[in-house]
Amino acid sequence: MHVPRDAMLLRVFLGEDERDHGRPRYEAIVLKARELHLAGATVLRGPMGFGHSSRLHTAKILRLSEDLPVVIEIVDSEQKITEFLPVLDGMMGSGLVTLEKVQVLVYGETKLAELRA
Repeated sequence: MHVPRDAMLLRVFLGEDERDHGRPRYEAIVLKARELHLAGATVLRGPMGFGHSSRLHTAKILRLSEDLPVVIEIVDSEQKITEFLPVLDGMMGSGLVTLEKVQVLVYGETKLAELRA
C-alpha cells in the first residue's frame, strides 16, 4: 500500500466505554478503516482527559474511571480520508473529530532517503 508524502491525519476522540453494536466504538472504527483499506490506524488510551461535558476522566487510583479517553489516529491520502468521513459520521455518538495535513516521512519499510527522491 502506498501513502503519499502529503497526507491527512484524522483524529477521533471518544470515551473507551462507547459502544457500536455491542463492541467498543474505537474497535469498530479501526476495523471499518481496515475493511476500507486505509493505510493504518492506531488507538491511544489516555490516562486523563475531559470533553464537552467538562467531566474529568482519570486513571488515578482514588478516582478510577472506566471511561478513559481514547484517541484514534488514521493517516492516508486526502481522498481516502475524505471518503471515510461519511462512514465515520454514521458510527459516531459523541466525541471530537479533527483533520490536519501531515507529511509522511516513513511508512512501513520505506527509508527517509527514498521518500525524498
